[in-house]
Amino acid sequence: MNTSRIAIVTGGSGGIGRCTAMALARAGCRVYEFSRREKAPTPGVEHLTADMTDEASVQATVAEVERREGRIDILVCNAGFGISGAAEYTAPEDAHAQLELNLYGADRAARAVIPVMRAQGGGRIVCMSSIAGILPIPFQLWYSVSKAAINAYVLALQNEVRPFGISVCAVMPGDIASGFTANRKKTLREDAYGGRVARSVARMEHDEETGMSPEAAGAFIAKTALRRSSRPLMPWVCLTRRRLLRRSCCHGGCRTASLGGCTRNKYRCAHG
Repeated sequence: MNTSRIAIVTGGSGGIGRCTAMALARAGCRVYEFSRREKAPTPGVEHLTADMTDEASVQATVAEVERREGRIDILVCNAGFGISGAAEYTAPEDAHAQLELNLYGADRAARAVIPVMRAQGGGRIVCMSSIAGILPIPFQLWYSVSKAAINAYVLALQNEVRPFGISVCAVMPGDIASGFTANRKKTLREDAYGGRVARSVARMEHDEETGMSPEAAGAFIAKTALRRSSRPLMPWVCLTRRRLLRRSCCHGGCRTASLGGCTRNKYRCAHG
């Protein structure tokens, strides 16, 4: 009889997801990663093809894991991507696609595993959020919205499923040096913005490229997933106070209650 904990990681073919899957495997879990295509074999991890934007695909792939293993102990909802640009120039279909994967993709996976976890008496669901969920980033409006929505989703879901022994949390990392930066969809139309969009995105991407390693992020996420419970919102930020402040505040005297005060924000300020 297999006594290993059974884990699913969505978006696990590369970057943070791959590192999370590998860390779970090293901890003794039997790990399945869900993605549309396998980029390269991951040691100790089995790939299953799934499209997180398709309800039938997610349900069928989760059912396959249950058929093989008889249980599902851990779900890490990692699949996601980012878009950037001024809100007024962001195409509605791009905004919808952002929510479709980042928010509704996590919901599809959670809804698929909850009946399995309830029947077995418990489980653990971890959703990838971002510090942008509590400190929204200008010119990444829809990404920030998707992560704020994940936080609200986790807080509500945690209270719904706690009586079944299922715990839910969101991990909110800061900058991570991964393929996420290169894969971001950009709309750099400026018009009245006078170069602020390009400067903001370039500086944000520099911070990402010099951020924490995906291996460190994956290890933290795996450690969180292996816990029976934790605080529902788990910030883990490799950012200086200065970097946090300049993301969260605008030039001209706005206030950020959680950090206290304001500074010129290099992401938003026209003066750079």
